[in-house]
Amino acid sequence: QVQLMESGGGLVQAGGSLRLSCVASGIIFRSSNMGWYRQAPGKQRELVAVITAGYNTNYAASVKGRFTISRDNVKNKVYLQMSSLKPENTAVYYCARPPDAWGQGTQVTVSS
Repeated sequence: QVQLMESGGGLVQAGGSLRLSCVASGIIFRSSNMGWYRQAPGKQRELVAVITAGYNTNYAASVKGRFTISRDNVKNKVYLQMSSLKPENTAVYYCARPPDAWGQGTQVTVSS
């Protein structure tokens, strides 16, 4: 049974920081590419960041330099450190093992 569970979302002011966490079970985590996606109201789900099993990373252009994805293969966790948050970053953030495993999401709201 594949399960991805996000935590760490919440309400922050613009310019603030937040760290999202995701714990995975039911997958071979160490050999899995992992990612964070987000979906804002009325918009399509989009890729935010990915980290491969080999620790290579890729970011959406809009978050590069502000967000950092990392992983801990001992804890089966993937993280998204978000800094310099902007109101347009408000969305539900999802942890994923693309293309077929998704968490339920955690809400991130950035206020002005």
